[in-house]
Amino acid sequence: MKKLALASAIAMSVSLNVQAAELTSNTQIINYGVGHNIGTQILNDGTFTLNVDAFIAGLQDGMANVPMAIDAAQIEEAFAELQRMQEEKRALQFEIFQAQSNAYLAENGAKDGVVTTESGLQYRVLVAGEGSKKPTIEDSVTTHYHGTLMDGAVFDSSVDRGEPVQFPLAGVIEGWTEALQLMTIGDKWELVIPPELAYGENPPGSIPPNSVLIFEVELLGIDTPQ
Repeated sequence: MKKLALASAIAMSVSLNVQAAELTSNTQIINYGVGHNIGTQILNDGTFTLNVDAFIAGLQDGMANVPMAIDAAQIEEAFAELQRMQEEKRALQFEIFQAQSNAYLAENGAKDGVVTTESGLQYRVLVAGEGSKKPTIEDSVTTHYHGTLMDGAVFDSSVDRGEPVQFPLAGVIEGWTEALQLMTIGDKWELVIPPELAYGENPPGSIPPNSVLIFEVELLGIDTPQ
């Protein structure tokens, strides 16, 4: 049998078994859940293709506790090659996103009203507050914010949740720490934060590596420790 993408293999084999067995017993349900979880992981990996015959043979041999049909050194070498491919793919993704981020920052920095600080942080005043007090690194702040990626996708938003957020200024990404110390209560700014002032190559959640983050941030309050 030729190599198949995991989705095709699942569609042709597992789905037929589901129809026949109907997955009524607890054992069937657990086995289906384990198999689906493994399948989803492989599918999302993107660098692995499934050979159904080889996969089932290895599964059966392992469950039967018989010696492997392939030398362990060959398997280790194959896994090392897979890891190398994954690292190459990740490095390419880093380069692509970094290039996109650099282009976005260059374009945004040329817009009217945008200020670029020495660190590379960019901001634009949307609404000016009336006070003069600015938070310090020791303070906590209360803000409303709406965070998007370069393509406009929302990744986090207190505005959408309908509830402001309070946090210590020293406990957030560098771009926020720098920007908020420049703001006064009532200020609403657009922040465009370079990757090195955000999450860099190791972002959380759905944020791609080396991404520019765009925020609309409104400073609502300052809490200074006593």
